[in-house]
Amino acid sequence: MKNTGPESTVARAAPGVGGAGLRPAGAGAGEGREMELEQGVAEILIDEATLRGRLVELGAEISADYAGRDLLLVGVLKGAVFFMADLMRELTVSCEIDFMAISSYGAATDSSGVVRILKDLDINVSGRDVLVVEDIIDSGLTLSYLMRNLRARKPASLEIAALLTKPERREIDVPVRYVGFEIPNRFVIGYGLDFAERYRNLPYVAVLHPDLVPNTT
Repeated sequence: MKNTGPESTVARAAPGVGGAGLRPAGAGAGEGREMELEQGVAEILIDEATLRGRLVELGAEISADYAGRDLLLVGVLKGAVFFMADLMRELTVSCEIDFMAISSYGAATDSSGVVRILKDLDINVSGRDVLVVEDIIDSGLTLSYLMRNLRARKPASLEIAALLTKPERREIDVPVRYVGFEIPNRFVIGYGLDFAERYRNLPYVAVLHPDLVPNTT
């Protein structure tokens, strides 16, 4: 979904999730070797080890909740691809996958909640236990539309798993069953999250360099 935010002074993980924190970009990398990919990174918000640990926890929780049920994972393109691929490898229950692509009208970094479906599901969700897998929840407007759309198709159950959520940005309440991390109102990239379609392949979640952050005023 949309990803925006002014600079903030504090970073924190979701309640009960430890190990995340800000550190200088490139820390631990080879001295004097700044990769081109890392030039847009101001700070690493959630490192690889912390991501991996939380995925293991989420996988165990989801596996327990969906044991013996007809689970269908619905990934929201494009940002959720990394999260969904790694999450499903942590599941011990069988599942199917499908994808949706949606576009919201509005400013470059702000969703208006008016949504167009670019790619719909191939699978009929009627009677299925559907878990929507999302990269980041910002205002909640676009996701709220998506959930209404899917609920009208009469799944047996419908829940959300989100890697990241920004409580400060929420404009509409969207119940989220599984949350990886709560983050401050920063513009984040990496692990599927992009800026102008770049930086998705960073192996961690980072804060976009302030010189690159879009001006929303």
